[in-house]
Amino acid sequence: MKPTKRKERRKPARAATPDESGHPQWWAGIAALFAALALAFIVYGPALHGPFVLDDLYLPFFKPHVSSALTSWILGVRPVLMFSFWLNFQSGGQDPYAYHAVNVLLHFLDTAAVFFIVRKLLRWAKTEGKLLNLLSGFAAGVFLLHPLQTESVAYVASRSEVLSVLFFNLAFLVFLYRRKEGVSLLESVGILILYAAAAGSKEHTVILPALLLLTDYFWNPGFQAQGIVRNWKLYSLIAAAGALLALPVLTLLRHSTTAGFGAKGLHWYEYFPAQCRVIWDYIRLFVMPFGQNVDPDIAVSRGFTDPLALVGCAALIAVSFAAWHFRRRYTLASFGWLVFLLLLAPTSSFMPIADAYAERRVYLPFIGLLLITVDLLRRWKTSHAVLAAAMGGILLVEGMLTYQRSVLWGDPIALWQDAAAKSPHKIRPNFQLAKAYFDAGQFGPAAEQYERTARIQPPGYSLLVDWALALQGLRQYDAAIEKLQQALAQHPSAHIYAELAKEYGLTNNFDEALRYLDKAEKADPRYVMTYVYRGMTYASQGDKANAEAQYRRALALDSGNTVAQGLLQSLTQGR
Repeated sequence: MKPTKRKERRKPARAATPDESGHPQWWAGIAALFAALALAFIVYGPALHGPFVLDDLYLPFFKPHVSSALTSWILGVRPVLMFSFWLNFQSGGQDPYAYHAVNVLLHFLDTAAVFFIVRKLLRWAKTEGKLLNLLSGFAAGVFLLHPLQTESVAYVASRSEVLSVLFFNLAFLVFLYRRKEGVSLLESVGILILYAAAAGSKEHTVILPALLLLTDYFWNPGFQAQGIVRNWKLYSLIAAAGALLALPVLTLLRHSTTAGFGAKGLHWYEYFPAQCRVIWDYIRLFVMPFGQNVDPDIAVSRGFTDPLALVGCAALIAVSFAAWHFRRRYTLASFGWLVFLLLLAPTSSFMPIADAYAERRVYLPFIGLLLITVDLLRRWKTSHAVLAAAMGGILLVEGMLTYQRSVLWGDPIALWQDAAAKSPHKIRPNFQLAKAYFDAGQFGPAAEQYERTARIQPPGYSLLVDWALALQGLRQYDAAIEKLQQALAQHPSAHIYAELAKEYGLTNNFDEALRYLDKAEKADPRYVMTYVYRGMTYASQGDKANAEAQYRRALALDSGNTVAQGLLQSLTQGR
C-alpha cells in the first residue's frame, strides 16, 4: 500500500492592501472626497460673499429686462455656461453667494477628475503602490489649493473656465479609461457629447482632439502603424463635430472687438512675442505663487526686437526640443510639457486677445505642469514618509496663500487696492478701485481715486460721469456739473443730459433742470430716468400731479424700475 499523502491546509489568500493593489479602499476614497470638498469651501470661503465684479456685471442676470425664459439665455454664445447661470438665477436671483458656491463645487469636481487623470497616466508610466496613491493625491491637492486657481474659482464670470474644463476632463477620462486599446463607438459618442458640452461652455476647449492624438502618440502602443486606424470611430466623429463647432467660434471671433485677428489695434506679430514672456510668468507663479495681480500691466512686445520676448521664445523652443528628445526617458514629464503648451495655445499663442495676461487661462493647461511635477517627484530617491511630509508642507503653504487671496476677492476695495498698487499706470484697476469706493458709499476716496485715474491719461466720458456722481455724493454740485459738461462734450447722450438735469435740480435750478430733461427726451425718448428725474423736479416744485404722471410714464417703459416705484408710492401715500 502506498502511504496516503497528508492534505496540506491552504492558508486563505491575504487580501491586498491598498498600497499593494494600487487601489485605495472605498472608505478611504469617500473620506478623501469629503475632506477635499471641505477644504475647497474653507480656502475659498472668504470669497463666497464677495460681490459681483468686472464682467460679472455683464452677465444675463444683470440685463435691465432679464427674462426667466430659458431660451432667452441659451440661444447665443456658450449655451451650456448660460444654462448654468439660468439655474442659479432661478434659485437665487442676484445673490452672489449661490454663484460663488457653484464655482467652488465645480472646482472640487475638476479636482476629482484631475486625480483620476493623473492616476491613469502614472500607472501607464509604471508607478504603483503607495507612490501611485501619494502622487495622485498630491497632484489633486495642488490643483485644488494652488493660489493660481483663485481667479478661476472666485470670479463668477470665470465659471466658463471651471465648467468647460470639467466637461473637457470628463471627455479625457472616458478616453483614458476605455476598456480596450481602441475606443468603442459608445465611448466615442460619450466623448463627443462631453466635448460639445465643453465647447458650449468656452471655446478654448476645441483643442481636445489634439490632446487625444498626442496621448495616443505617447501612450498607445503601435500608434504610428495602427493607432489612428484603431480609433477611427472616435477621430471621424470628432473631425465632423470639430467642423461644426468651429463655425460659431469663427463667427464669434469675426464679430469680436476684443479677440481674433480682426480685432482693432491687436496684431498677432505683437501678441505672440508678448506671450513668449507671459508663459514663463505663468510657470513662475506655479512654482512660486507670489505677487499675483488680478489686472497686471503687460507691455506689448513690438515684435522680437523685445529682448525678453526673444529670450522667452528661445527658451520655449529649447525646452520643447528637450522634451521631444528625452520623451522615452522622461515620458510623463515630456508629455506634461507638451500638454501644457498645447492646452495654453488657444489663448496664449498667435490669436490676439485684448488682455495679454490672465491667471484664469492657466486653469485648463494646469494639468500639464502637474504631470511634470509628479514625474520629478517619483524620481526622488527618498522614503515615502519624507516625500509625504514635503508634499503636506507644500499643500499647507498653498492653502494658506489661497485663503489670503480669497480674502481679497471677498472685498472689492482690497482687491483693487492690491491691483492698483501693482499696476499704478494702468487705467482699469485704478478706475475699478474708484468704483469700489463709490459702491461702498465712500465718496471722498472715490473722488480722489477718480482724479488720480484721470492723471494717468485724459479721462473718457464714462469716468467723468462716475466722477460726477462721486462729487454729487459729497454735495459738490457745481464740480459735478463741470465733469458732466466735459462728458457731454465727448459723448452727448440722454443719460448725461438727465444726470445734468438732476444736478441742476439739486441746486434748485429747476428751469435749467427741465431744459436738460427736454434734451434728454429728444436724444432718447425711451430712456426711463428722464421721466423719473422730471417727476422729481416737479415734486420739488410742489406739482404732484405732473410728478405722478412722469413716474407712471417711466413705469410704462420699465415696470420694474424700483426708483420710480418707490417715488410713486411715496407720492400717492402722502397724498
